[in-house]
Amino acid sequence: MRKIVQIIVLALLVTSCGKNDKGQVVGVKGKSWNPERPYGMVLVEGGSFIMGKSDYDIAGLKDAPTKTVTVPSFYMDETEITNSEYKQFVYHVRDSVVRQKLAEAAEFAGEGEGGNQGSIQDFAFRNSQSGQEEEDKTAYQEYSKHYDPMGQLLNWDVDIIWKPSAYPDQDYVMVMDEIFLSGDQSYNGERMMDVTQFKYSYKQMDIEAAAKTKDANRSNFVKEREVEVYPDTTVWIKDFNYSYNVPMHNDYFIHEAFDNYPVVGVNWHQAKAFSDWRTQYLRNYKKDKGRKNQTARVESFRLPSEAEWEYSARGGLQSATYPWGGPYTKDDRACFLANFKPLRGDYAADEALYTVEADSYEPNGFGLYNMSGNVSEWVDTSYNPNSYEYMSSMSPNVNNEKNKRKVVRGGSWKDVSYYLQVSTRDYEYADTARSYIGFRTVQNYLGNTFNLNKNF
Repeated sequence: MRKIVQIIVLALLVTSCGKNDKGQVVGVKGKSWNPERPYGMVLVEGGSFIMGKSDYDIAGLKDAPTKTVTVPSFYMDETEITNSEYKQFVYHVRDSVVRQKLAEAAEFAGEGEGGNQGSIQDFAFRNSQSGQEEEDKTAYQEYSKHYDPMGQLLNWDVDIIWKPSAYPDQDYVMVMDEIFLSGDQSYNGERMMDVTQFKYSYKQMDIEAAAKTKDANRSNFVKEREVEVYPDTTVWIKDFNYSYNVPMHNDYFIHEAFDNYPVVGVNWHQAKAFSDWRTQYLRNYKKDKGRKNQTARVESFRLPSEAEWEYSARGGLQSATYPWGGPYTKDDRACFLANFKPLRGDYAADEALYTVEADSYEPNGFGLYNMSGNVSEWVDTSYNPNSYEYMSSMSPNVNNEKNKRKVVRGGSWKDVSYYLQVSTRDYEYADTARSYIGFRTVQNYLGNTFNLNKNF
């Protein structure tokens, strides 16, 4: 009898695993993969380049000696992240927080006696409204938890009512009163929100630290971060003493006239939070589009490393001073090639006092706009003046969590031309926002796009 059982098991193994491979190792057949270029990004084909200052270091910092390095291929935003794009992040988090508060209040409120607008019960958690199967509901919660800290399903089918005269009931009024500042903190007849309530929470794993230890408990390397998402508009005042920049403080982020301008007033942590949200936003869409495919993978959006940024800024030009080559900041028609401070006290000689639209001026050889000037850009690298001496030559990056000084690159509208040079390094503290620092994101390219005849 035992021998018969063994024969049956062996037969099952052959029929279940063998299939049509005739006993040969043919590999696991996966789905066909086709690269998808993210909206607003260009593909930067990897390669080797000479990183660092190839010409005279006029500042004498000696923090960027030349070194040949190689970076892989990746996608990069054509422009700096704009106010409009960052507002999509802010509004999504804001609406999530408001809906969460409304849903929680609905659990303790009665049925209500709303008029044409209904009641606060319209905003109750969907898992208490609909008859979804438990399995489907749990799966949806898995990827909606980035916007719902309680792990319950928010109701996005009903529009939030912002107009006070249209509030449906008293319970709704109480929730919205918590969202807005009290009357004595508002002015000019405007009802202002308490933007400090709108925070984005996300988790990240320190893979490099985990790989260098024998600790098998992954939870020791997973860290949750909570970040306020609204830009600090007061930077327009704090960055410049004895200067009148109140209009920029009031309008730059909010007014539609500046939608296509680069976002500023975001610190390094906020730029990282935006990158994570962008990843989750795309991942949620793909999972929602095909519920059965719960293993759908999306490559993470992130800040570029310092080496990736400089490689991209050079646009394929070897040993160039600027993204357009150089050594001059004007073209043959005496027009400035970037937005910066060209003359002492004269910010507008390049026809711009502050920032300009993110797609202004000509793009570099990779199709990237404003890699020099307009706003400086956060990168995912910690600043150390000696890091070029010991960093790897293969996809180099030095990012020490304990080092709060993070590299910013490219120079800005308020900088002199030295900071526009593609090899110039600068830094700011990770928790500090400025009126002249923004960012752009990258995404890994899966596969090999190297042109072996195109190393420069």
